[in-house]
Amino acid sequence: MNKIFPSAQAALDGVVQDGQLMAVGGFGLCGIPEALIDALRDTGVKDLTVISNNAGVDGFGLGKLLETRQIKKMISSYVGENKEFERQYLAGELALEFTPQGTLAEKLRAGGAGIPAFFTKTGVGTLVAEGKELREFEGETYVMERALVPDVALVKAHVADKSGNLRFRLTARNFNPAVAMAGKLCIVEVEEIVEVGELAPDEIHLPGIYVHRIVLNASPEKRIEKRTVSVAATPAQQGA
Repeated sequence: MNKIFPSAQAALDGVVQDGQLMAVGGFGLCGIPEALIDALRDTGVKDLTVISNNAGVDGFGLGKLLETRQIKKMISSYVGENKEFERQYLAGELALEFTPQGTLAEKLRAGGAGIPAFFTKTGVGTLVAEGKELREFEGETYVMERALVPDVALVKAHVADKSGNLRFRLTARNFNPAVAMAGKLCIVEVEEIVEVGELAPDEIHLPGIYVHRIVLNASPEKRIEKRTVSVAATPAQQGA
């Protein structure tokens, strides 16, 4: 089975449609599938519910899909760096399901593992638990959280072999493996594609059984969300 597609647009063809539940990997702007997000924007699909730790920033990442009004609901844990997100949410134009970060990760992991729901103490007594089942275990109250199983998962990895075995790079791994495992159909954007066998078994972070389509993006922008620099002190300033 050939999993390699010539472009992000080709990989999305026949897969995405209006009203889908989608999950997108990344944390902030680290490890986001840049080319796949651009291609998704260009398809024009709308009324999407998107699962992602955050919602990108204005003009980049998922912020591009917010600008084109293709997202109707976000399931996220942090959304504080996107003014257009704020505007749409406060205006009642965008729905938001706030989910604690660890709970969000576990909801995806559970979806990939075939576990329909689980209990956690996180969120008990807060808005997070409203409308959800509560149960007591050994004198402690827990809230039931449902697993997430998106129709399509968009993922970023560093290297894939032609069977879809993936290696992630450093902190860009973040939510990507959980997103990949949870999706009914997983599309992965990578910076390098190698032959089967070139990745040593211990180098493989996610087996290819979870990956359906692969797209090469050898030169992603990898924009830094916030850059903080300092100017080195001169000898005079150092008191020399």
